[in-house]
Amino acid sequence: MWTVEILVLVTATFLIGGAIKGIIGLGLPVVALAFMAPVLGLEQAMGIMLVPCVLTNVWQAVTGPDFMGLLRRLWTFLVASLAGTWFGVSVLAKTGGGVLIGVLGLLLCAYSVMSVMRPQIPPPGPREKILSPIAGGLGGVMFGMAGMFIIPGILYLQALGLNRNALVQAMGMTFVTISSGLSFSFISHGLLSADTALLSACALVPTIIGLVLGQRVRHAVSEEQFRRAFFIGLFFFGLYMLVRTLL
Repeated sequence: MWTVEILVLVTATFLIGGAIKGIIGLGLPVVALAFMAPVLGLEQAMGIMLVPCVLTNVWQAVTGPDFMGLLRRLWTFLVASLAGTWFGVSVLAKTGGGVLIGVLGLLLCAYSVMSVMRPQIPPPGPREKILSPIAGGLGGVMFGMAGMFIIPGILYLQALGLNRNALVQAMGMTFVTISSGLSFSFISHGLLSADTALLSACALVPTIIGLVLGQRVRHAVSEEQFRRAFFIGLFFFGLYMLVRTLL
């Protein structure tokens, strides 16, 4: 884990991922998985992204218009996402990351298309109490297996009709919850070695540097054009991973 090649890969990955998050407000986990999973394997890539993913979302989770109000509304969604994450990691531990690399590739393609097209699913309305734990649980399963929560987790959050600030806070609360659950699940299933945990902690440094750099150049580039170009590139990353698994 401490070869020069791996250290360069991890540093570059989180520097780029942090910069992209600084520019468009998201993208760190998908960059980490897209860059590292084909080289290190899905389990190692998910393990290394744990510390940066938890800590970069804490501030987003605790600051905002209504933490307690969101917690009362989303608690079943969050609890179900924890349970789903545990189940997803159980699948990952039993099957290994090889087959699930293809699942990750498919999810990256779907995530990229949805992020460019920005589809809106219907709001849950009176069925919210029933659908919240279902959406959270299914999203947690996908996150535990392949590190992606977008389908249906984030799509469901976007359908709740939250204002922009509340949605940002809700996503921060969600990612802190599922990333913490992923950490506990990895430790419980023996998937997180001391070396991986230490490397994950070290990855926080280039992540913060990237965040600062991204925030500084945010107003110097067209955020919308950069966002579109990023997701188009991510689509081809996912397609490569999918084809590589199938062949």
